[in-house]
Amino acid sequence: MTQQSSTRHSDTFAVVTGGTQGLGMAIAKRLAQDGAAGIVVSGRDPEKGRAAAKDISSLGTDCRFIKADVSRVDECELLIQKSIDAFGRVNALVNSAALPSRGTLLETTPELWEAHMNTNARGPMLTMKALVSHLKETGRPGSIVNIISMAAHCGQPFLTAYSTSKGALVTLSRNVANAYAADHIRCNGIMTGWMDTPGENQTQQDFHDAPDDWLVEAEKGQPMGQLVKPDEVAGLASFLLSPESGVITGSIIDFDQVVRGAYPTSGR
Repeated sequence: MTQQSSTRHSDTFAVVTGGTQGLGMAIAKRLAQDGAAGIVVSGRDPEKGRAAAKDISSLGTDCRFIKADVSRVDECELLIQKSIDAFGRVNALVNSAALPSRGTLLETTPELWEAHMNTNARGPMLTMKALVSHLKETGRPGSIVNIISMAAHCGQPFLTAYSTSKGALVTLSRNVANAYAADHIRCNGIMTGWMDTPGENQTQQDFHDAPDDWLVEAEKGQPMGQLVKPDEVAGLASFLLSPESGVITGSIIDFDQVVRGAYPTSGR
């Protein structure tokens, strides 16, 4: 068993949606390494979920898998309640689950639009609602981190529904932060740039017919020679969820190497 590296989360009982792979799993692992008392990872694939929970538990934290599709109202509410039942309480939430499918304005059907809004905006709203209700009932503080995307600033033409749903999550995160600051319930967001994850690899193959070496070529074109790595984001998420981040709330942090508002120089 790998020893936990710190105790910053010794009183943390966390739920991580989309926690069975990619960024969500990286965050769950970092919470375990930072001494979390208990973690629930959720996702739609039980086999993948059980394997993830076993892997995270090997780091010294009791980790459970709870199957949940955050596009479904009842499953969002049950996820938080089952997590509370498992550990007695929950005081941290990471909304990492997201739908990445593509579509321009002209290609976006009402069904695609609804799927993105239900998964990427309504799902986090419902999990936050359930957690905040629990925290207010018990009078305990808590912390929420929503994984957003730099695409929320605009996004490529083929990300119409995705970008809009993530933009909604930006506003929702700030609204929740403002509403419950006096209850010591904090809510922050991380706007991730282009990231190297298994999900992104699948997206590149499914929607962009990318070759097997797409990552190598993509990283050559980045200012710092790499895509964002999940472990890098996980460190920030752990900090924001921990008491070490103090009163930080309502912050939406760009986690990217492309500076928003910057433009290429003319060479002169």
